[in-house]
Amino acid sequence: MTLQVLIIFVVVIAIVLLSVSALLAPHRSDAEKLSAYETGLLAILGQTRAPFTVAFYLVAVLFLLFDLEIAFIYPAVVSLEALGLYGYWILTVFFLLLTGGFVLELGTGVLDLTSGVTSLNKTK
Repeated sequence: MTLQVLIIFVVVIAIVLLSVSALLAPHRSDAEKLSAYETGLLAILGQTRAPFTVAFYLVAVLFLLFDLEIAFIYPAVVSLEALGLYGYWILTVFFLLLTGGFVLELGTGVLDLTSGVTSLNKTK
């Protein structure tokens, strides 16, 4: 019962706030608002797509990987008492594998952004 009231309350509040915003927001369009953009840079300045090195993408993927692994560790730590000794050792092995992967990344220099890795988008 309480969850249903909460869901209805959230939906009603969302509809009311969206309606008030649509009614009261200024609707003035100008050339700058209607112009196409990609990166927030002015297209007049020339090339709007700056080349990024592969290292930036590798760091982003590795951050996502480690972020998700930490998200998996948190619930296990919170419920460690219920998991018992078996859960503790599984979590320890998982953490050691995670640490080993991080040491491997440091050793291979993946996280070194100044190594001069070639860019994905080569300018002409």
